[in-house]
Parts: sequence; structure tokens; C-alpha cells
Amino acid sequence: MVHHAGIQDRDGAALVLDKKTRALFPFIRVIFADGGYQGPVAATAVAKTGDWQLSIVKRSDQAKGFVVLPKRWLVERTLAWLTRCRRLVRHYELSLQTSVAFIRLAMIRLMLRRLARQ
Repeated sequence: MVHHAGIQDRDGAALVLDKKTRALFPFIRVIFADGGYQGPVAATAVAKTGDWQLSIVKRSDQAKGFVVLPKRWLVERTLAWLTRCRRLVRHYELSLQTSVAFIRLAMIRLMLRRLARQ
């Protein structure tokens, strides 16, 4: 799900976590999220859609500078892979549908390259 930048993360969770998403991914049991998804809005969205568990990955208070957080690096790594595609480095697209299409194309390209290596 891609939504406008004016929507906060925790409010966007209700857009992403719906019955349709649950039907597409019945095997997912735990959703890992950062502190932006903490609060009753995201918790309610998760509770409405089924038996998902929301796990907030928090940064340690003692951490200084950059620290790799468990599970969260998966998202950061994927975003880094996406920005290797020139079209996705900046937001040139006027419609969300076009942005979603280019993200899908970038991930298809990534998967095809991995399959071709094997």
C-alpha cells in the first residue's frame, strides 16, 4: 500500500492492514514495526483484521549513533535495494498507481536477477 506522505504511519496502518491484506497473507503471524506505529490506532487496526500480533521494535535508550535494530534492518535493506533503480530515487510520479507499478517492477527485477543466478 502506498499512501500520501501527509498520513502518519500509525494512521496508515489501518489502510494497509485490512481484510483483503489478511486474505493475501494468511501465513503471517507477527508484524514487526517501529515506534511510529505505537498507539491505539495501529493496535485497533491489527485487532480488527485477525490473529496478527503487532511487535514494536524499539531503539535502546543507551544506544549512541547508528545501531542496527533486529528485524527493522530487513525493511531498510529492501528500501536500499529499491533506490538502486533510478526512477525510484526521487518521487517523479504524479499518481500513486504509477509509483506502485514502478515499485513492483523493481522488485520483479530483483527477484528475476536472483533466480537467473541459480
